[in-house]
Amino acid sequence: MFSKHISSVHIISLTLTLNMSEENLSTITELVLVGFSNHPQAEIPLFFLFSGVYLVNLFGNTAIIILVLIDSCLQTPMYFFLCHLAFLNIIYTTAVVPKLLFNLLASKKVISYELCIAQTYISLLMGAAECIILSIMALDRYVAICYPLRYLLIMNWSVCVQLAVGAWTISFFASVVPLYFTMLPLCSPYIVDHIFCEAPVLLHMFCADTSLQETMMVIGASGTLLLPFLLITLSYLRILVAVMRMHSSEGRKKAFSVCSSHLTVVTIYYGTGMFMYMRPKSLYSAEGDKLTSLFYAVINPALNPLIYSLRNKEVNEALKRVLERLRQNPRLSEFDKLRLRYPTNIIIYNRVII
Repeated sequence: MFSKHISSVHIISLTLTLNMSEENLSTITELVLVGFSNHPQAEIPLFFLFSGVYLVNLFGNTAIIILVLIDSCLQTPMYFFLCHLAFLNIIYTTAVVPKLLFNLLASKKVISYELCIAQTYISLLMGAAECIILSIMALDRYVAICYPLRYLLIMNWSVCVQLAVGAWTISFFASVVPLYFTMLPLCSPYIVDHIFCEAPVLLHMFCADTSLQETMMVIGASGTLLLPFLLITLSYLRILVAVMRMHSSEGRKKAFSVCSSHLTVVTIYYGTGMFMYMRPKSLYSAEGDKLTSLFYAVINPALNPLIYSLRNKEVNEALKRVLERLRQNPRLSEFDKLRLRYPTNIIIYNRVII
């Protein structure tokens, strides 16, 4: 009767522990990834739900990148940074969701040690990069609304490239490098009671004292979460003041439309990120943290393209232009391709080609 009450996760954990004992614990090849195995009746519905969310994420973010590349009207600083956001969302979820989906259907809920460490590094890097890029996008909106006549002069392409390179560089040195130098050996039982491997979860599996790691994580989160969040808050306070001074009701409406979509993303992402990374280790809750991670690692990346496309008139108009041209002539000539990319310079290109 006792054997009937032993869950499959504990059986796998016992098997892995015995196997590693035979190898004198010289190497760790696999870890148990619990995921949602405590709710077996929900695994199949969750598989279809997360598959749909992942496809929306892939299609939506890829569509934004392609749309910005082929439509010149969207080749502005805001959409330049939006492409970076879409790119890191694809990388982030691709590192997490496929393994999550596989384990929802698999009887053996495990993850290789190499993939676990890779997920930890990727989640830290992409998470830090998203925080900084969101703050840059807030700064971009501040300049566009508060200094419209000087916007293109301030946010020129050289500045945009430098900001993007700086965001990725700071993210790397603030997340990947500290983790690499403070990583400790893992202790048995090798059970990851989470939906994927990330730093706050691995803290509970380290063999030695983790005070240094906890301090480093709080310092890193302060630099990549708290400071960007404060910058965003200050930017939008200034934006709010500037918008309220606008005499044009249409101008106010457009400003609120653009900024509300950004604020929606910021609220979801920073709220869950701060809860996960800026709290003591003692407040860890396995089931609660799984839901928290779902928001910033799975759901939020899929919401980004929906929020920016459905709530943004410029994206909708660009999509209509591309679809209209493709529908009128599926086989584009060289002139059509130029016209599609540079719609404001048709006469010049017409003279050159003809």
